Amino acid sequence: MKGFGLEQKMRVIKSAKKMQAVSMALKRQGKTIGFVPTMGYLHQGHLSLVRRARKISDIVVVSIFVNPAQFGPKEDLNRYPRDLKGDLAQLKPLGVDYVFFPSVKDMYPEGYQTFVEVEKLSQGLCGDFRPGHFRGVATVVAKLFNIVHPDVAVFGEKDYQQLKVIEQMTKDLNFRIKIIGAKTIREKDGLAMSSRNSYLSKEEREQARALSQALFLAREQVKAGERHADKLIQTARRMLEKIPKLRIEYIEIRDSEKLEPVKIIDKPCQMLMAVWIGKTRLIDNLRICPQNKRKG
Repeated sequence: MKGFGLEQKMRVIKSAKKMQAVSMALKRQGKTIGFVPTMGYLHQGHLSLVRRARKISDIVVVSIFVNPAQFGPKEDLNRYPRDLKGDLAQLKPLGVDYVFFPSVKDMYPEGYQTFVEVEKLSQGLCGDFRPGHFRGVATVVAKLFNIVHPDVAVFGEKDYQQLKVIEQMTKDLNFRIKIIGAKTIREKDGLAMSSRNSYLSKEEREQARALSQALFLAREQVKAGERHADKLIQTARRMLEKIPKLRIEYIEIRDSEKLEPVKIIDKPCQMLMAVWIGKTRLIDNLRICPQNKRKG
């Protein structure tokens, strides 16, 4: 079908039915579709996912949708930053073919009542503090997969528990989609890039560096021979507790694959944390591995 190739300009599609029709037409042509779902207000972390999809796909689709189903009643849905014009300006030079920008009404029409829940992996960590969050994530991603029909989908490792939930959902529901986890992109001082960083005051932004500093310190301690998870957590906790206005939600070390709690670091593990700095919730994580076993 003419007009669905790389030669065309980036198109914005707002209708789920139209996006689905375009995707199916592309599939009939034998095109591979790479997909990057986002909530917009894009930064270099998002753009790195788009570049990854561009390298391995004929067609790249980026969705921009602030998903209300993953926000709790007291969370920042209305406050969440939005800048469609700025997002499109950043995506166009990267060779994005389609931007899917649906409305809430299109994604969740009146009478909507179906949700997807990944039970075990959604428990603990952020799942304990954001009830229903991963149900909302799994639901919207499943819907987007059915609309976009991608061959590959790229997600950032900064939201590590989310990545594992999506990997499990994709496997359990027999989606024929390859999930790619892309490394966390950080600012020069180590802070993981996040749309919510825009909430931070200058003082809070300075304090936020402590998250990555605590994580990289733990990695160095493991390299030096420390194997006890509780000692690594205690060191990180003491470090963060010195920061004014910072409140720790959790610091944990889990197995990198199944996210099961570990006591001894004898395989690749993930150190994960969530903290509040002022009124802003930030998350971060880092792979920590015994010497000679580190995979990334």
